[in-house]
Amino acid sequence: MGNRDIANISAVIDYIEAHLDRRLDLDALARAADYSRYHLHRMFTAAAGMTPHDYILRRQLTHAARLLLYSEMTVLDIALLCGYESRQSFTSVFREMYKMTPARFRKEGEFYPLLMRFTLRTDLSGRNFSADDIRTAGRTDIPAWMELVRMTVDGFPHLAESSYRRDLETRISKKEALILKDGEAAVGAAAFSLYHDATDPGCISVHIDFLCVHPQYRARGITRLFLEWFSRQPERFFMQAGAGSNACLELSITTFREGDRADTGYRAELKRLGFEERELLVEFGYPTQRFVLPISRASAGADTETSGSAEDRRDPIEHIECIKQIERRT
Repeated sequence: MGNRDIANISAVIDYIEAHLDRRLDLDALARAADYSRYHLHRMFTAAAGMTPHDYILRRQLTHAARLLLYSEMTVLDIALLCGYESRQSFTSVFREMYKMTPARFRKEGEFYPLLMRFTLRTDLSGRNFSADDIRTAGRTDIPAWMELVRMTVDGFPHLAESSYRRDLETRISKKEALILKDGEAAVGAAAFSLYHDATDPGCISVHIDFLCVHPQYRARGITRLFLEWFSRQPERFFMQAGAGSNACLELSITTFREGDRADTGYRAELKRLGFEERELLVEFGYPTQRFVLPISRASAGADTETSGSAEDRRDPIEHIECIKQIERRT
């Protein structure tokens, strides 16, 4: 996408942000951008990593959430201001996204955004990255990392920036933070931790506590590159965890539950990359689900080598290479 197209989509975002207090639709945006509806939808989705409708929905509800906590407006007045025809219709959508009613949100008094304003960049290159470009993050990377967090908050319900930054500083000191940069801009980041699986003491789990990709790079396989980086590190993880040579290693991550309207595609991407569904959880009061991807299983005798299907014994690196080939063909 050229700089001119990015500038045009940035103008559309400016228009949206200036009109959060009214009903917005694709026709109005298309007129403002002098695009056809189809062309605007395609270009906006390519640039922002989500549809215009999803962007408007999340930004208007974030605006509404702020008004609930920091104004004396009634729920009905806020609903009408944000383009809803009734309190009931507003409450229904708000509950789907925030997992509580507007009245309860106001009572609990804790603000968090569904989405922050996007600022698209024109200085991101079109280079092809590899897993070798991913490195351990340092303290000088924190400003770029936090800017990326603000652009990807849609994937992390209840994310509080101040406490998140403190945790990031700890992760960096423990070398549990990875970053991928294009020039001075962070285009991908991941924080992880190690623990022994409570259900399988012989298995080490590398839990990805945070994984985000810049919206303008979501179609370029950045998540796959981070998984490839993790897949290359089994010996490092065994050593850090003090595990024996017969241990197994898996990646785990939590994301939205099936059918959650707040999900902009994170769950589908994990499944496409080979993750398997595990237990349902509730994190910070938000319903989630854990997903797991085996990294490696050391030889533990003939039974281990011969048990299970070929799919169960598939090397995750080979699976990632297969994904690469599919992406190239599409």
